[in-house]
Amino acid sequence: MSPIDSILGLRDVVVQRVERKRDIHVWARPAKRPVCVHCTHTPLRVKATHQRTLKHTRQGNQLMILHLTVPKYHCTRCNRYFRHRFTGIRPRLRATETYRLEVFEAHDGGVSQRKLTLTHSIGSATVERWYQSYVKQRVSELSGRSCPQVLGIDEHFFTRKKGYATTLVDLKNHKVFDVVLGRSEASLRSYLSRLPGREKVKVVVMDLSETYRRIARKYFPNAIIVADRFHVVRLVNQHFLRIWKEHDPEGRVNRGLISLMRRHAWNMTPTQQRRLTQYLEAFPVLHALYLAKQRLMRFLLLKTVKAKRAKKLLPRFLALLQQFAQSPAKVLAATLTSWLEPIVGMWRFSKSNGITEGFHTKMEMLSRRAYGFRNFENYRLRVLA
Repeated sequence: MSPIDSILGLRDVVVQRVERKRDIHVWARPAKRPVCVHCTHTPLRVKATHQRTLKHTRQGNQLMILHLTVPKYHCTRCNRYFRHRFTGIRPRLRATETYRLEVFEAHDGGVSQRKLTLTHSIGSATVERWYQSYVKQRVSELSGRSCPQVLGIDEHFFTRKKGYATTLVDLKNHKVFDVVLGRSEASLRSYLSRLPGREKVKVVVMDLSETYRRIARKYFPNAIIVADRFHVVRLVNQHFLRIWKEHDPEGRVNRGLISLMRRHAWNMTPTQQRRLTQYLEAFPVLHALYLAKQRLMRFLLLKTVKAKRAKKLLPRFLALLQQFAQSPAKVLAATLTSWLEPIVGMWRFSKSNGITEGFHTKMEMLSRRAYGFRNFENYRLRVLA
């Protein structure tokens, strides 16, 4: 291939001439005759030729337009006709695959349809149609996948009219597995019942949602349910701050004290510890709850604990929950006790729904960039692609 032929990036094409005006016009023809696509006979007779005009790519600020001579062949053996087929150029389209992919990647990267209509000389409907075709092609490649072994389940808001959607994430490979409209068992039943490979799921990570726990037990019978560490720690802090407000409403609104109360004791400086201890001495019950909370946090932050050590830690953890049950934090104790197995599961596994929350941030950015979605299927395709 000569240097001038390589400017197109197409195989088996010979450039005849190039004209540079407002756009770059390139005339080209096939480099050689193919074999018959029906019987592989050669040589072939050229019956006729016709010209195809295609948008190919952009060089700088100029659009490259390809004028391609397309022969129509006649096979003397099988007496059949066919037109020359080019790699990277589909029949009856007015743009090469290179050009269509260029538009798709630009639009997927955040370039608006209006901007692409100006730079690539195509309509906004064409941009949307090309984008949808590539998205559907990518999603079709993902269809039929088996359910991941480590699955994260969480909800996120879609629209006020359609409510929430459920996100299923492959926590092992850090990829969104699927997005389903709804968060109740009734809305998810038809999808989950035909989900391939759900009996092979080993771990399901979720927040403290009773609905999702029932769904996991019913549709993923062989999976271990693991509570999301962030949501458990946040629940403990919320209960503690509520009890603090009951004991000292004025201290509860002090920003400096709020920062110290939320912080782990091992992350404080000696000065901060003295200041907090001096404040808590005036509230003995609150002081005792704070010390118990710090012990509880040490249990909740354990991860990758072996089974033998977990068995030794469990009686101490249950004793601590019993102390909370006899204190103003008895509601917290009841909640943690009802979620005892998923919380203990946090000790054995390091996976959490932090990856899922990160994907939710990306989904929100995607929705904002599109000025919102009304059609859930379009939203799902963009998320999966």
